[in-house]
Amino acid sequence: MDHHPDNTAQNSPVLQEAPFILVGLGNPGREYRGNRHNVGFMTIDRLSEAFAIKIGKVQAKALVGSGQWEGRKIILVKPQTYMNLSGDAIGSLLRYYKVPLAHLLVAHDDLDLPVGVIRLRPGGGSAGQKGVASTIHKVGTQNFPRLRIGIGRPPGQMSAADYVLQDFSKADQEIINPTIDRAVEAVKVFIRDGLEAAMNQFNASV
Repeated sequence: MDHHPDNTAQNSPVLQEAPFILVGLGNPGREYRGNRHNVGFMTIDRLSEAFAIKIGKVQAKALVGSGQWEGRKIILVKPQTYMNLSGDAIGSLLRYYKVPLAHLLVAHDDLDLPVGVIRLRPGGGSAGQKGVASTIHKVGTQNFPRLRIGIGRPPGQMSAADYVLQDFSKADQEIINPTIDRAVEAVKVFIRDGLEAAMNQFNASV
């Protein structure tokens, strides 16, 4: 039951009391800060500002901040293990805070979406995103909500591995800033009204 983020569960009193864990995927370290691969971290930093929740505690191999927003307990998470081991922190924190999968949201970069596009989805495979693959492995299911943030495809012959570890170009930077703002609004709807409402509102807009 709790493996499937659905709206009937969303309205149960137990679930309403449960905290939300909002995770951004990225690589720790100053040299990775502006990378395309770190757009998940950028989203969590923007949520930190929007919710006035400071991220400073180290817990379960992650930087964590917790607080309240509109009466709900929110936990912001930036795993510090490097991308391919992100699931270690996420699995530990889910168990520690007793968070149902419907209240987990993982924000990450997506090569299959153009820059400027966000998509929420209830689950599915990793599409080669190593942090998502690690999370699926550690959580034991593909059924947890994602926030996919488009970074576009690498140009010419460049490998995806090199492309994701480059900083956003100046032109892309101007698009990605408002995109992250829109991602923050999508997260607010997810928390307030559930995944389906957020998908209906934000998946349609390009």
